[in-house]
Parts: sequence; C-alpha cells; structure tokens
Amino acid sequence: MAESAACPAFQLGRPRYDQVGAPCPLSSFLGRLRHFVDIIDPSTLFVSEKKLKECIKLLDDYKHDTLPPGVSADQLWEAQKIKQAIIHPDTGEKIFMPFRMSGYVPFGTPIWLNQSHNACVNYANRNATKPTPTSKFLEGYVGAVTSAVSIAVGLNVLIQKANKLNPGTRMIIQRFVPFPAVASANICNVALMRHNELSEGIDVLDNNGSVVGSSKIAARHAIMETAFTRVVLPMPIFVLPPIIMSYLERLRLLQRNRRLLLPIHSVVCLVTFGLSLPVAISLFPQMSQIEVSRLEPEIAMATDCKVLTYNKGL
Repeated sequence: MAESAACPAFQLGRPRYDQVGAPCPLSSFLGRLRHFVDIIDPSTLFVSEKKLKECIKLLDDYKHDTLPPGVSADQLWEAQKIKQAIIHPDTGEKIFMPFRMSGYVPFGTPIWLNQSHNACVNYANRNATKPTPTSKFLEGYVGAVTSAVSIAVGLNVLIQKANKLNPGTRMIIQRFVPFPAVASANICNVALMRHNELSEGIDVLDNNGSVVGSSKIAARHAIMETAFTRVVLPMPIFVLPPIIMSYLERLRLLQRNRRLLLPIHSVVCLVTFGLSLPVAISLFPQMSQIEVSRLEPEIAMATDCKVLTYNKGL
C-alpha cells in the first residue's frame, strides 16, 4: 500500500488526521475537525449490515496480516471510518441509527422530543467502559429531560413576561436569555445521562492500550469536556440565522411569498446546526489524554507512563 500526500499510510485504530501531536494547536484542531466531519458523514446512516461486516472483516484481515492483495490505504481508511461511525469503541456494539453523531442533526426534533433525543445521543456516545444499570439510565433520562424542559419552559415564561417591561429591557432578555438557557439545559442533559461515570469512574489506558485502572477524576474531565462542547454547539444557531435571514428577507421572492419564510428559516437553522456540530465536537479529541500526576495515587503507582488516555465520549 503506497502512501501519498492525499492518502497517508493506514494505521489501525489511529486517526487519519493528526489530532493531538501537531506543534500548532490550530493544526491539531483542524485535524480533529477533518476527522469528525468524516465520522458524522450522514451517508454512514445508510450503510448496510453486509457492508459493515465487510469493513470489519477487512480491518481484522489487516490486523492479522491476512489482507488480500490490491487493497489500498484509502479502502482501509474508509472501512475504519464506517466502523467508527457505527460501532461504539468501548462496547463493540452498534449504536442505534438516530443516536449516532451522524444522526444528531437529521433526527433532531423540537421541544421535549429534542431533549429526549439529546439524552439518548449523550448516553449512546458516552464512555461505556463500565456497565450502566437500567435503573441508572432511567434515573438519568428522567432527570435530564425534566431539567432541560423545565429550563426551556421557564425561558418561554420569562420572554412572555418581558412584554410587560420597557422596550430596552425586553430586547436584552429576548436576545441574550435564550443562549444561556439552552446551554444550561444541554449541560444538565450531559451530566445526568452520564452521572454513573462520576460514581464508577472510567478506564484509563497506557501507551499500549492496556487498562491501568478506573479513574473518577478522568470521568469528571470527560464529562466537563463533553458538556463544554454542548455549550459551544448552539452558539452559531443564535448568531448566523438572524444575520442570514435579515438579508434573505429583503429579496423580492420572499417579499412576495411570505409563506416561504418559515421553511427557509428552518433550512438555514438546520444547515447552521449541521456545520456547528463538527466544530463543537472537534474542540477536544475523543481519545483525550491526562497527566498521571493529576489522577488518583493508586493509578500513578500502577504505571510508569507520564500520560494516560481515556475515551471522552462525544
């Protein structure tokens, strides 16, 4: 398999694009962005069971050095992309299609259904190195959806009451309250759906991929990093659509056909969300690293490594 500038030599289990090793933080971010644009490719939602098995077999053949002749590096990268998009890295099981990151945007729905979908996405893409009892899942689900919907309802009540305020105060509330409300709901959703990780800890791995121990500190870092991505995720939606729509509304076509405003606004929001998703989840690598000195003493005593790796989840 020849390496080219367009297609680097294949490395099993390694990302195609540099995510943490580049000397420039921007280069690392761009590498993660290219990686996640690959992983959340909506076309992976339509991969058949037969195709998935072929991809897994191709990767197994590579691992056991029984690869048939003529297989290119590009084919191996594509096979790994499909596997990473569909199979959970900890459990080895398929993620239900609407709850994959590639299904986050097209399967998103309004109001409480949206928060239910978010809860399931957060659970399906968690660190699953420790089993989660059904009772814990249900507790987290009810808490996540209830808290998120309560915040959303409270926001609507606040905006309605804002009509009684003076125009300046009303404008401030209507413009600036929605984002912190949505961000708070998203944080609650992530924390409650993954709260079992905080009590049980998550596996941390050495340079060889072997489990060194279970760390609650790493779990806290994983959830904080994921929650931060959920804060960044809605930012473009509150900024770009109003700017784009203010321009489109001046077009003669829309001035003559006002009924088109709502569907066009919906499409603009959907596209914006679709673009903001890979940017948000690219802020941190999925396989994050943490210095051993920051972890529990028993873990530091169990390894000679200076840095350990953990699955942050998405």
